[in-house]
Parts: sequence; C-alpha cells; structure tokens
Amino acid sequence: MTAVFDELGDIDAANVVRCARVLLRRPLLRAGGPDGDLLPMIYRHRAALQELFAARLGYRLVVERRFARLGKSGAGQDPTRGEPALSPRGHAYLALTLAALTGIGRQVLLSRLVSDVRAAAAEAGVAVVDDPADRRALTAALRNLVSLGVITETEGTVAADAGAEALITIDTDLLGQVVVGPLAEAADPAELVELAASSGPRDVAHAVRRKLVEDPVVHYADLAPEQARWLREHRTTEARALERYFGLVAESRAEGVVVSDPEDYLTDVVFPGPGTVARVALLALPELLSRSEPDEAGFHPVDGRDVAEVCRELVEAHPAAWSRQAAEDHQELVRAVLELLRRLGLARPADGRWLLSPAAHRWSPRPDATPAPGKEPEPPAPEPAGWSLFDEMEDG
Repeated sequence: MTAVFDELGDIDAANVVRCARVLLRRPLLRAGGPDGDLLPMIYRHRAALQELFAARLGYRLVVERRFARLGKSGAGQDPTRGEPALSPRGHAYLALTLAALTGIGRQVLLSRLVSDVRAAAAEAGVAVVDDPADRRALTAALRNLVSLGVITETEGTVAADAGAEALITIDTDLLGQVVVGPLAEAADPAELVELAASSGPRDVAHAVRRKLVEDPVVHYADLAPEQARWLREHRTTEARALERYFGLVAESRAEGVVVSDPEDYLTDVVFPGPGTVARVALLALPELLSRSEPDEAGFHPVDGRDVAEVCRELVEAHPAAWSRQAAEDHQELVRAVLELLRRLGLARPADGRWLLSPAAHRWSPRPDATPAPGKEPEPPAPEPAGWSLFDEMEDG
C-alpha cells in the first residue's frame, strides 16, 4: 500500500511524516503562508506523500512548486468542521465570492467585486441586506480568501467600511484549487455536500481512517455496522499506522477510539487547556458523569439544568479562579462550556438533553485551589474498624 514510503530511510521517512502532518492541518499550503517553508520538502517527497494519502485515506494530493493542495473529504452535516471565523452567512458569501472571481481576471476593484458577489447572490436566490452585519459577513469571507493567498490586497485594504476602496489581485492558480468537491456531478448544493463528504475508493477502510485522522473521538455507536466491525477487527494495526504515518496516538476503549496528537499540532482545540471555559468544562465532567447511568452505547444523559448547576457550584466554590466575565454572565459560561464539549466530541445534543461521551471518563481532575468558605467538600465517612491481629491477643 505504501511501497514508496516503505523504501525510504529513517530521516526521509520522518520528513514525509512531518510533511503529511502539515498538509493535514493546512490542506491548501502556499509559498509565503504559514508552514510554506516546507513546500520544497513536500515537492521533493511528493511521490511518497501522494501514495500515502491515496492509499491510507483516499485523498488526492496536488503538489506544485508554489503550492500544495490536499483534497480532503467535506464536512458533510458535521457542524464542528466549518471555518470558525465564518458565520453561516459568511460561508455563503465565501461560495458566492469564489463564483464571482471565476473569469473576472487577475485584478479587480473591491467595489466591482462586491457588486458581482451581490449579483451572484441575487441570481442564486440569496437575500442581500446591505446592513453592518451583512457587510461583516462579506468582509469575513474576503479576509478568509486573503489568508489563503487566493486574493491579495495590492492597494488598500478589504474592510467592512462600505466606502473603502481597494485594488485586489487574484491568484488564479490557487483559486482553481479551493473547491475540491465534484461540482460537475452535483445537481444542487445538498447533493454537493453529500458527494464531497463521501468515503474514498476503499469505502469502509477509507471512511473509518478519515474519521480517526479528523475527529478526536470515534464512537462505535456512530459508525455504520460494517465500519464498526472493521474498526474493532483492525484497531491495533490502525493504531500503529496512525503513529507511523501521521505521528498520532490512538487509545482504544470499549466504546470507541480516542486519537490525540502528543505535539498538539493537529489539535484544533487543546483540551485540557487554559482559560476559564476549558477549566470549568474539565472540572465539571466528573460530577456530570456521576449524575446519570450510561445508556447502552455508554453515553451519559444529562439535562441542561445539571450543567448550569455544576458550573455555578464551581464558580462559587473557587471565585478567584475564573475570569470576571464568566462569573458575571453565568448563562454565557454554560453555553460556552457545552459548545467546547460539543466541538471536542465529548457532548452532543439529543431530544432536549445532552449526551456525554464515555471518553470523558479518561479525565479525573481535582481543583488545586482552596474552596471558598462554606464550599468545602464534605469529608469522606470514616471506614468501619476492621479486624486486627491484636484483637485476638487482647482477648487472650
């Protein structure tokens, strides 16, 4: 499956793994951008990298001297895989901007581009309201393309100011690499999302491996029966392959597999992590897990009120440990904690409640600060006295 990789020496193999990790994190890699200094190495090892991604994940890799594009699978219906800086309307404007840029030439004024984008929106039946929120969404989409190197601010700056003007230069080579979904095969947007998220040529193997590489937690209950069966049968060999080819560590549990990156390079959200929200979420897990029995799949159902109560108890018990905003806006803290757990795959909404993943049992944290007066935990009940060897001697 990976003949070219297997023939490499230790140093070259380590470099291929390093390049593969960079491409997983930055699927559109360009000269002058983040990690762009690795492009010469990626170009040198392109045969091994192309074979590795094709064989292991069913991904197509395009490598040129100026850029490299890894065609990863789409997010599908997963709401945690979008661009964090873009709202739903921002994502819509991103698609409309790509459509407007096609065939526009190598340079265009910002005002002309905005006009073309709004014309494309009208043609697609997308309502446009020229208000501050709408302008911010469009600006966020344009800023995203600037960060990718697809457009460059030659004169002026892309900003939400309706009266600002700028001259924009388009990198047509990168523009053609942004969309990797099968546009010609899709009859409508819904079908495009479905086709882009479909598994690779080796249906079951590629589908499961993609989940292991992209998701921090993979539950057997979330997989199709044939996928769950395949993963159970191959979990040991797949764990070795994840470490060998991508530097990832897999932890097998009865309910599924947890995959982590020891270097945190491929980690979208570091957990446990700094900040009030991350620390409250970590400390809340043991108490929330103890409040219900697991279902057949190992998930613990909890109510939103339980989460709010546990968060409030933590804030009140250690008032000096949290940010002032978290202590004052309890509702926002609870929302942020649940959102973090959802992004990590440790919680999911279901029928008005939340299901906590059995993977949450891997953490058993304890606060390292002294509780506020009156909030100290109750001491454990004394254990009953046991039989002693000296008891018999005393009786004698």
